[in-house]
Amino acid sequence: MSRRLLGVAVAAALAATVTGCGSGGSSSTDDTLEIWIRQPPDSDSAKTAQKLADAFTTSSGVKTKVVALFDDFETKLNQQAAQRQLPDIVINDTAQLGNMHSQGWLQEVDKAALAGSGDLADRAWQAAAGSDGKFYAAPFSAQAFALIVRKDWREKVGMEPPATWEDLTKLAVAFTEKDPDGNGRKDTSGFVAPAGTKRGYASWYASSLIYANGADFLKPNGPGKYVATANDPRFVEAVQYLQDQFCRTKTVNPGAVSNDTTVTHEVFEKGQGGIYLVGPYVLARFVKSVGTDKIEVLPVPKGPSGGPGTLGEGENVYLMAGSQLQDAQKKFAEFAISAEGQRIGMNKDANGAIVRLPVNRTVDMAAERQDPRWKVFQESYDFAVYAPPVPNWAPIRQTSADAINTVWADCSADVKTAMEGLNTKLTQELQSQKAS
Repeated sequence: MSRRLLGVAVAAALAATVTGCGSGGSSSTDDTLEIWIRQPPDSDSAKTAQKLADAFTTSSGVKTKVVALFDDFETKLNQQAAQRQLPDIVINDTAQLGNMHSQGWLQEVDKAALAGSGDLADRAWQAAAGSDGKFYAAPFSAQAFALIVRKDWREKVGMEPPATWEDLTKLAVAFTEKDPDGNGRKDTSGFVAPAGTKRGYASWYASSLIYANGADFLKPNGPGKYVATANDPRFVEAVQYLQDQFCRTKTVNPGAVSNDTTVTHEVFEKGQGGIYLVGPYVLARFVKSVGTDKIEVLPVPKGPSGGPGTLGEGENVYLMAGSQLQDAQKKFAEFAISAEGQRIGMNKDANGAIVRLPVNRTVDMAAERQDPRWKVFQESYDFAVYAPPVPNWAPIRQTSADAINTVWADCSADVKTAMEGLNTKLTQELQSQKAS
C-alpha cells in the first residue's frame, strides 16, 4: 500500500468524521505539501500565494505545490475527495467551513498547540469554529464590506458622503440622472450589484444591508441551535430597500440580477455605475484601473431600524483530513498566521493581496499599506458579522439568494410575503441539518 493510501486507511480508522479521503493531490509527491487556493490561475493573487509557499519552504524546508483554482472550486474539491486525493491544505472562504466539516474533510485544530494562535483576533477565531464549538481551521485573512464610490462623480453632483440610507438613495439617483461622467448621455447607474444567484451572490450582496439594519438570517437558539429570522421586519425592510433601487428609483446597473462579481467588477471599471458595496480585495485593482483620485471608500450607513453592521468574512487555512504530512500541515498553518506570513499575504498596496485585513494583531496594517482607504475597511470590521457556524451555510446562502433575487427581478413581487416563504425554507433547512 502506498504511503498516501495508507494515510487514508489510518485516518478513517482513527476518526469517525473522516470519510477516508486521501491527500496530496493526484500529481503531488508524498513529501510535497499540496496547497489549494481559490484564486484564478496566473492571477496576481495566485502569485502572492506562491510567494507565501516559497517563503514557507525557505523557512521550514518543506516542499510545496500551489494549485490556484477559481471556477467551480468546490466542485473540483468534491471530485478530488471522490478520488481520495484531497490536497493537504486548502485556503478557502470562512463560509465553507461547515460544508467541508460536514463531509469529514477537515482535521480539528488544537488552538492551544498552534504556535502564534494567541496573536490572532478573537473575531477571526469565530470564523474558524464549527457548530460544535471546536476549531477546524486556522484564521488567515479577514475582510469587512464597505462602499467603493466614484468620488469624482459625487463631487460633480455636489453631494456629501451618505450618512443614512436615504442619503445613499439620493446619491444613487444623482449618479443615474445627473450625467456624472459628463458625456451628455444618461448611461450611468447609481449601484452596481452582483445580484445573481450563482454561489449565492444575491444573498451575499444583500447581507451587508441586512446586518446594517440590525437583522440577520438566523439567530442562536441554544448551543448549536438556530432559528430562522428572514421574516424579521428589519430583514424585510433591508430587502425592500434594495428592491426599491431595482424597481422604483431604477438606480441599479442593467443586468445586475444575472451578474456575478466577475462581471460586476468590470461594470464598475467601465464607469457604468458609481457605488459598489464590496470587500477590500478589489481596492488595489480599482485604484489602478479607475484611478486613485476617482474613488473613495465609505462605510455602509447604519440602517433606519438598527445597526451598525456589515458582512464580515475572509479565508481560513484548512488542514485536510487523511494527510500523511500532518506535521507539515501544522507548520504551514503556523507560518501563514505568523507576522511574516501575514505581511507576505497582504502584498502591501499592490494588487493580489490574499490577506485583506490581517488577523494577526501584531501586524501594523498602516506600516504595510500606505493607502488610507484601507482604514475604512479595518474600522468596519469592528462591527462585521460572520456567517453563523451552522453545519452547512452553503444551502442557506443559496436558498436566500434565490428568494432575494426573485423579488429584485420581479417588481410585482411582495417582499414581505417572499421573506415569509424564505423563512419557512430556512427553518426546513435547519431541521435537515439538525440545527433547529
